[in-house]
Amino acid sequence: MSPERLVLATRRSALALAQARAFAHDLEDLLPGLAVEELEVVTTGDKVQNVPLAEVGGKGLFTKEIEEALDRGDADFAVHSFKDVPSEIAAKFVIACVPLRADGRDVLITKSGAKLADLEPGSRLGTSSMRRSVQVSLARPDLVVVPLRGNVDTRLRKLDHGEIEAIMLARAGLERLGLASRITETIPSNVVIPAAGQGALAIECRAADHATREVLGKLTDVETEIAVACERSVMKSVGGDCNVPFGAHAWRRGNELVLLGFLAGPDGTHPRRVERVARWPDTPEEAAALGREAAKTLLDS
Repeated sequence: MSPERLVLATRRSALALAQARAFAHDLEDLLPGLAVEELEVVTTGDKVQNVPLAEVGGKGLFTKEIEEALDRGDADFAVHSFKDVPSEIAAKFVIACVPLRADGRDVLITKSGAKLADLEPGSRLGTSSMRRSVQVSLARPDLVVVPLRGNVDTRLRKLDHGEIEAIMLARAGLERLGLASRITETIPSNVVIPAAGQGALAIECRAADHATREVLGKLTDVETEIAVACERSVMKSVGGDCNVPFGAHAWRRGNELVLLGFLAGPDGTHPRRVERVARWPDTPEEAAALGREAAKTLLDS
């Protein structure tokens, strides 16, 4: 029997609310009579805005307080950006649904309209991501990469005011905020490999709440689930977090899975990449095995 009311926990940023509300709308459309209510949660990652995430603990900063709300029973499920979810979660919780993924690639936004290849040498490019910073520096070592935190509006405002010449963000976030028109260029995945799970959502609930798990699972997109399982397997195997420049991106090409992986030392040295093409996996577990094999190549390189 389907529940009539579910409480959704989410961060209160504009992007978190946009993607949480979109998922809630889809769930209510699927199950007429269901009402989804919001519980807004302020996480550690939201509170600390003046230092890089790597210096305050990396992954888990955007999920810890939300999981505490789930554990207390204040909420029935949570909507996360999958790239914010640590490679392992507590056994009392489960990812009950992986909805259809948005575009997982990174984008460049410039004030001048110049693309990455055309930016003037010495141009300042802002990003809070070690992954983006290292890979951009490999593609354009003549640019100056500067740390940039804050929500999307804050970053765009710094660009518009001339504090920097370019910023790099996830395409999915801009699309969900209705800001796709600001995009100057979508960066090919083989130039800047995206974060594991970028563009995907993770819908989490209590493992023992089987009724909610069943309801949420109805919106799982199997193709997205398989691709993200592959990426996150690479992440777990290499110890990828905010302290390590790391990326993994998998997608379906016909009957094949294509996987790109990137890893460098904490200081950006010894960058290496891996590419794998395999038969499309039948299960997330099979995809995870492919990810582990690719991770071994990265670690051994």
